[in-house]
Amino acid sequence: MAAMLSTSAMLPSFISSSSRISITPVTTTASVQRFRTKMLSSVTQTESPIVLGFGGVGVDLLATVATFPNPDDKIRSTSLKVQGGGNAGNALTCAARLGLNARLISKVANDAQGRGILEELKADGVDVSFFAVSEEGNSPFTYVIVDDQTKTRTCIHTPGWPPMIPDELSSSSLLSALAGVKLVYFDVRLPETALVVAHEANRRKIPILIDAERSREGLDDLLNLSDYVVCSAKLPQTWTGAPSVASALVSMLLRLPKLKFVIVTLGADGCIMLDRRNISENVEAEEMDVDDLLEILKRKSSTLFSPAPTCISSEVTRLQAKGIGNVCGKLLIGTAEKIPQSELVDTTGAGDAFIGAVLYGICTNKPPEQMLPFAAQVAAITCRALGARAGPHLTDSRLAPFLH
Repeated sequence: MAAMLSTSAMLPSFISSSSRISITPVTTTASVQRFRTKMLSSVTQTESPIVLGFGGVGVDLLATVATFPNPDDKIRSTSLKVQGGGNAGNALTCAARLGLNARLISKVANDAQGRGILEELKADGVDVSFFAVSEEGNSPFTYVIVDDQTKTRTCIHTPGWPPMIPDELSSSSLLSALAGVKLVYFDVRLPETALVVAHEANRRKIPILIDAERSREGLDDLLNLSDYVVCSAKLPQTWTGAPSVASALVSMLLRLPKLKFVIVTLGADGCIMLDRRNISENVEAEEMDVDDLLEILKRKSSTLFSPAPTCISSEVTRLQAKGIGNVCGKLLIGTAEKIPQSELVDTTGAGDAFIGAVLYGICTNKPPEQMLPFAAQVAAITCRALGARAGPHLTDSRLAPFLH
């Protein structure tokens, strides 16, 4: 891939907080090799679940700098890396490395960037046979400036042109792409065509996961078809108008009756998940204010001293949000790994890696208490190298404790 992605080619019931909350610790083990052998054997014995992604791909031109420049400054980069990017491209690459059978629908131009995007995805095991390729225009690319001092990144994105339209995905191709699929993922890019794919997946009763990073054209329509949502920290309150994150999650489940769970990612502060659960009419469940419950879980979380990701979960209860309503479910906090500053390189694509691991968790039927720490660990590994495609393969020994 060095030749294909060279720089020159790419430029242009409880109230008590004691006994009714469960904390899922990470179990460490000395027999990592035995675990890896077992994992490889299980992969060969069963067919990998198929996940289909639809959305953005691109090329990332990543330059690290000692410190972010002031206006009109001239500075030198300390390192440069060119690799594939885009939310859908990153998430599906992660899913493929974790052992899923990954397919992706998107669009590139027949230029150096586009050819490089396709080759890199194929090299990572992603099926790109359903891509649209334009003979004119340009493929998407993003300049990413990584500040070594603050460990933050600034992105300048150039969209691909012309954008994908529904006519570029034939009915036969769409049906082939959806054949055997267990889960479909959207990053809310190329919304007109995305809705065509989402409606067909919905008709075929294939679950849908939406990456709700921010308000975009088509977001509302896609959310109404979704079974799972992973969203950024500000999106729930922005979308619902609720006064707090916890109440916004309740509002989302009330407004989206098809939704099974919603996760809000909080970067180094981990994530919060509201998992809808059904309670039988003949079973009594206590009602609790969702904000009060979140505070209880946070206090529990603050007493944990493990640097590794963990999950703290409530029991199934009726969660009330004042002025909004109530839902039955479990509230969970997932913690993030406390990465030493000396090991933190770049947060680019960490959210996409988290979602790739959530795709894996759903497709392999992992409970939330196991899925959240696993996804956090995948994201943490990604942060230890430059670029969004630095995530691990399933056989990485650092993932072994999270897969038992």
